[in-house]
Amino acid sequence: MRSKSSKHFKITLIGAGNVATQLGLALIKSHHQIIQVYSKRKQSASKLGKLLNCDFTTSVKKINTDSDIYIIAIKDDAIEELSKTLQLSDKIVTHTSGSISMEALLPISKKYGVFYPLQTFSKNKNADFKNIPICLEASDVATLKTLNELAKSISNNVQKINSDQRKTIHLAAVFASNFSNHLYTIASGILEQKKLSLDILKPLIEETAFKIKNNHPEHMQTGPAIRGDKKIMDRQLKLLSNDKKLQIIYKLMSQSIIDSSNQNKL
Repeated sequence: MRSKSSKHFKITLIGAGNVATQLGLALIKSHHQIIQVYSKRKQSASKLGKLLNCDFTTSVKKINTDSDIYIIAIKDDAIEELSKTLQLSDKIVTHTSGSISMEALLPISKKYGVFYPLQTFSKNKNADFKNIPICLEASDVATLKTLNELAKSISNNVQKINSDQRKTIHLAAVFASNFSNHLYTIASGILEQKKLSLDILKPLIEETAFKIKNNHPEHMQTGPAIRGDKKIMDRQLKLLSNDKKLQIIYKLMSQSIIDSSNQNKL
């Protein structure tokens, strides 16, 4: 819940992708003002500018210098390149990356930090930021205080972390989100070979995710590997005989489950 005494910040969004879109909408909802959107692509910049009712630009040289906070939400490998051309010496500049050092922003401004919302975003699905963790780092106490105020205006879960912790969180998120989503893609492909739809697995996927809300995932593990059912595993490997890569994934995942189970028994 936003405090009545909270300051309304003027913000420039550098980027017009999924994160910038959802973050921009959340900031406007909390009565901050988006002054400008920057993107290399005119179509993306103009579309988000229209959505957020603000100015847009495709030129780094035309990024305004009137905002209180500049939020960089672009691809990780583009941040370093941007830092060579953007100069905002006395403004607060922050990026949303889970893996890039905050010192990458040092060439841009002496006031810099990280504003990392820990969630997967899509342009066409509005995000409820209330329960989304926002992880913060900053170059100094004053900058951290400002970023903390901004974060708390949209989220009830704001955490101060260090760089090592953030990189670890991002790595864990890759396993929990990116890899699991890829496994859904694999599952869908296996089903499609027999003209079946992923829809049949959706209740199972939802229940699996729901269980870990109140339980540790290692206690919720099911399936042939945790049971040590080698006959079933061998049969399923035969079903994958036309795809050696999937056989390798199956073997690695199954062995990891078995190893984890054995370790817990020690």
